[in-house]
Amino acid sequence: MHIPDGFVSPPVAAAAGLVSAAALFVAFRRSQEAFGIRRAPILGLTTAFIFAAQMINFPVAGGTSGHLLGGTLAAIVLGSPWAGTLSIATVLIIQAVLFADGGITALGANILNMAVIGVWVGWGLTQTLQRLFGGSKGRLPFAAGIAAGVSVVVAAIACAIELALSGTAPVAIVLPAMSGVHILIAIGEGLITGGVLNYLSTARPDLLPGEQHEFRGWSIPVVSIFLIAGVLSLFASAWPDGLEKVAQNAGFINLADRVRVIVPTPLANYGIEGLGTIGTSIAGLIGAAVCFAVAFGIAKVVKPKDA
Repeated sequence: MHIPDGFVSPPVAAAAGLVSAAALFVAFRRSQEAFGIRRAPILGLTTAFIFAAQMINFPVAGGTSGHLLGGTLAAIVLGSPWAGTLSIATVLIIQAVLFADGGITALGANILNMAVIGVWVGWGLTQTLQRLFGGSKGRLPFAAGIAAGVSVVVAAIACAIELALSGTAPVAIVLPAMSGVHILIAIGEGLITGGVLNYLSTARPDLLPGEQHEFRGWSIPVVSIFLIAGVLSLFASAWPDGLEKVAQNAGFINLADRVRVIVPTPLANYGIEGLGTIGTSIAGLIGAAVCFAVAFGIAKVVKPKDA
């Protein structure tokens, strides 16, 4: 769902950028409440995991692939939608700057769709479902899985509206197309989100908010992230993702080639020239490490002075 340069018009990109900047400013301030009880490593590990997981595109249907957005998962693990917004926005910015994944001019729209709408829809719906389910912690993975899937579809609808407002494609075409393909991707989002939370609730409750648990060490989460980014990413589907497939079918895929802001980077498209699959592994490991470092630094900056 990463919008490239050229898909959204300058007015739409500017409006989305302003809204996203305002959301990030508020998120920085409000995250202080979350980091009063949470530790910086959790934000770093969550952000690195989301980056690694987003490298793995899974096939859905009809030659289309999708990947985890992770907004709901980040908000729940961090215990704060504000911190979840910071985590996903960090991933999106690093992807755009270091890996040329998502347009620089469309960065505001991508943050709005995935780091703001995706996070808050997933968080709000999870809280509602948890209340309907009686507040049982055992049902959190199920509630979050449903909410995560819905959040993907809502984010896709927001993306479709931005494309329609930009004049990129008629709303009658792009809205049902984006919604339809992302309903399938949402199933994968829900299964991954629910599965990860189910594992954490039993094996690593120290990585979840709520009751105060002592952090039980770095080895398992760090090794898991490096395996995903460095090994499993090699098996990602080569099929176009949901937005790319819609752009191909609707005939506006070439807009990405006409307007492109090039940021010099040796890691473009998650690879290193001349190194083949090894380059993909190295790029994934570098990306995960950078995401951890940046998010860890953000956590140190936004935490209360007395924390």
